Amino acid sequence: MYTPQFDAVSSLFNNPSTIMDSLPLDKPSRFSLDNSGVTSLLGGDDALSAMTVVHVYGDQRFLGWYNTAGSFQIARRLNSFAKSASLHHIFNGNTSTKPNSKSVHMNPMTLLGQESHKGPKYRAAHSGTIIEETSYVAALFMKECANWDSVGKVVPGRKTQPIGITIADLGQAPPPEMRPARSSAFTPLFASVPIAISIGTSALCAVYEDCYASLLILIGIVASGVSCLVLGSADLVFTHPEPAKGSPAGDGILSSDKDIVLLRGTEGAVNSITRGSFSLHFSSEAHHNLIRWCSVLFFIQCITQLFLIPQASLFGQIMFLTSLGISALYNAWLSSMDKEKIHRKLLFERVLENPTLTRYTLGTRTTAVVFILLVLQVPDPKGLLDELLPNNTKVWKQWKTTILERLRQPNDESFQLAGNAGELSGFTQQEQDLLGRLYEDARAAYNGYRDYLRVD
Repeated sequence: MYTPQFDAVSSLFNNPSTIMDSLPLDKPSRFSLDNSGVTSLLGGDDALSAMTVVHVYGDQRFLGWYNTAGSFQIARRLNSFAKSASLHHIFNGNTSTKPNSKSVHMNPMTLLGQESHKGPKYRAAHSGTIIEETSYVAALFMKECANWDSVGKVVPGRKTQPIGITIADLGQAPPPEMRPARSSAFTPLFASVPIAISIGTSALCAVYEDCYASLLILIGIVASGVSCLVLGSADLVFTHPEPAKGSPAGDGILSSDKDIVLLRGTEGAVNSITRGSFSLHFSSEAHHNLIRWCSVLFFIQCITQLFLIPQASLFGQIMFLTSLGISALYNAWLSSMDKEKIHRKLLFERVLENPTLTRYTLGTRTTAVVFILLVLQVPDPKGLLDELLPNNTKVWKQWKTTILERLRQPNDESFQLAGNAGELSGFTQQEQDLLGRLYEDARAAYNGYRDYLRVD
């Protein structure tokens, strides 16, 4: 009778290291995954974009403990971010230049390389002030108005190039400096996956005595986790300048090629949009300097990858790539979120406290301009009319003269526009037809204005 032999099996249990030695990936091989250069250069943009979520979702700063790729890119961007605060500190006056400075303000858009983001042109209806490039906050506000109701109420009339007009009643001005409340983190369950994978692969490499791979993953975990804690410790602050006493009403116009926003409210309320800004507020200059050390951590990660990845075993290299792959998927998911939409929601709900919006779509620019002048009720509309409609031919001059007269006391009778014999003399038939169309546009604008008064 055959008796099975268990000597080989029992020897494996008596000597566990034999199991490890028997792994296929631990057998001598000339194949090596030398991916050190790639992993330090790729994925940095997604990782940085994911880090910026900590400014809106407060608990997210505790969920950065996973190995991440792009260490070289992140190190460079964090270093530039830290330097931007010093330049801001010296030249722009948002922070004190005294040695005992208690706080540091930084532009969060610098972290994403979008610090030059500008807003649309602004024209003040009463003071005549023109701001060619407004702030990022104005760009957010205008985008939200455009997305709030893409069509709104359509004003009947002639159509050439439809223009959307949103009337924003701003209400009370926000404080000159405020800290919008952060939302709770919404991704703890998803964040646990890259965290668990990174810690698990590092521990597994340590168990199988691949110290190089284990150390590389651990350095990545520490660099990412500490950076999220440091960046998340800053307060997101909204600021805007206080208006001078006795300032006129702040009504004005934000305009782009296809959309116009009419801002109605006090000078302070309008300033919060045209000149407002978000910044990161660190409680001390020493606290802000921790960003430089975070940059150093990522440089250390980059350098150690260059030297230690080729020394790791094939098994360790695969574990290292696994941790990077899972975290890259998570970062890509976080970075795919519409950050601009998150900022718009923060601005409208937490800062401006949901201003009232009413949107109209008008068929021509002429109709839109007359509608604007009717809504804003500017005491001397001539300058604004010439600014918005610079046309200066004989027909346009006649039309503008008539419209300015009607705007003094707008009513149903005054806007039943039709050229009389005196107005039409000296015009060709083609010019008379054009003047008639322009009068039709003005009547359409007045009809839209009457609808607005009923709603308002």
